[in-house]
Amino acid sequence: METAPFDLVIRGDLVLPGAVLADGYVAVRGERIAAIGQGVAPPAASLADHSGRLVLPGLVDGHMHTSSSTGWPGIEGASMSAAAGGVTTCVDMPYDVPRPVTDAAILREKAAWVERTSHVDMALYGTIAKSGGVEAIAGLAEAGACSFKLSTYEYDPVRFPRIDHPTMVAAFREIAKTGLMVAVHNEDQELVERLTAEAKAAGRTDPIMHCRTRPPLAETLADLTIFEMALETGAHVHIAHSSLARGFELAEVFRRSGARTTGEACIQYLCMTEEDLVRLQGFGKCNPPFRTAAEVERMWGALLAGKVAYVSTDHAPWPRGRKLYEGDIFAPGAGLTGLQSFAPLMYTLLAERGLPPTLMARHCAERPARFHGLYPKKGALRVGADADLCVLERGEFVFDAREIRDREDARWSPYDGRRMRARVAATYLRGRCIWDGAEVLARPGTGRFVPRQHRETWLGED
Repeated sequence: METAPFDLVIRGDLVLPGAVLADGYVAVRGERIAAIGQGVAPPAASLADHSGRLVLPGLVDGHMHTSSSTGWPGIEGASMSAAAGGVTTCVDMPYDVPRPVTDAAILREKAAWVERTSHVDMALYGTIAKSGGVEAIAGLAEAGACSFKLSTYEYDPVRFPRIDHPTMVAAFREIAKTGLMVAVHNEDQELVERLTAEAKAAGRTDPIMHCRTRPPLAETLADLTIFEMALETGAHVHIAHSSLARGFELAEVFRRSGARTTGEACIQYLCMTEEDLVRLQGFGKCNPPFRTAAEVERMWGALLAGKVAYVSTDHAPWPRGRKLYEGDIFAPGAGLTGLQSFAPLMYTLLAERGLPPTLMARHCAERPARFHGLYPKKGALRVGADADLCVLERGEFVFDAREIRDREDARWSPYDGRRMRARVAATYLRGRCIWDGAEVLARPGTGRFVPRQHRETWLGED
């Protein structure tokens, strides 16, 4: 009997960055895409017929936290929700409990946890210690870190420190030598601390005060500081999360001056407003905070104008007890769950505005993969890429946080009860179905650590 030339053929409407290929197919051999076409599919050992559904590249979430509250054991649960959400590659932040990823040995130790416990593939950020950490940068890059993360705001002196200006300049110079991107948490410490102290002194600890004590100026002051350092050092400096269209405008201004400056939009800043924070209380608290409805519109303008590097989730699955509001909005942890809702929500936001799903393939898969040095292995439906796919079934659905695939105390979502225009019908990782629309089929250790594939700096130019 003649052996079929392909191991698997997946049929459906293929969503490429520039077009939707109706009645298309992806042919898989081994773990990679071996052919892409339209019409009659070639013979294969197995056929997955998703005709009438959208087949996108597996999403690449360029900003998420598996281990900020529970340590590396959090990788297992968060990666399950990624699989159920059509996310096949996570780019995990380094601010872990009890140790952040500040040297090559810690990075290798975390990568081993990924190989043992993750359900999806993962790339890893590195960071530096509050002092004396600059010399570890070269080793982190050599060990496969995809990017670096620093902060202008301190949440914890060890896990999530503020890096002072002289140290940050020195770090940027060293990171520039590696060719990797450095993302920065962009909030001005002095302004936020003063406004928070004044609010508490006045007895104003109601939810809206989270927005009022972290005003737009807190972001733009930090943006200007890090972009001036980018201009000085030659490093590719990236806003880790801009809730403001002005952040992208500033990045563009500095690029025109010769700097390497970019920024990303987390999906919540494309749909959530201050009114949602008042409604959700602690479960809507994140940093930077939600902005006005008018700012959401400006954010969409920036995205459609090509100013946004990519869209991410900033997934941070705090235990439910840490998100409860009991009269003081400054007490709950800051961060949202977002991995399992990522694909259906992004599709829904585009559909509600009459925009094509091609923007999703571009901003939630290809571009984050490019920025983190994972492309073309990840982020694209193209021959030679890993056979990572997200299959969307269009229709009328309601997102139910109880269905989140993670530990029980992480089954909450700011999007609980939201109407969605699609659901994730299947997820494929390297040619293997890891989510069938109802169950996570992957086991811990199915995922792999993905080191940065190259040192090229990409700023989004086509």
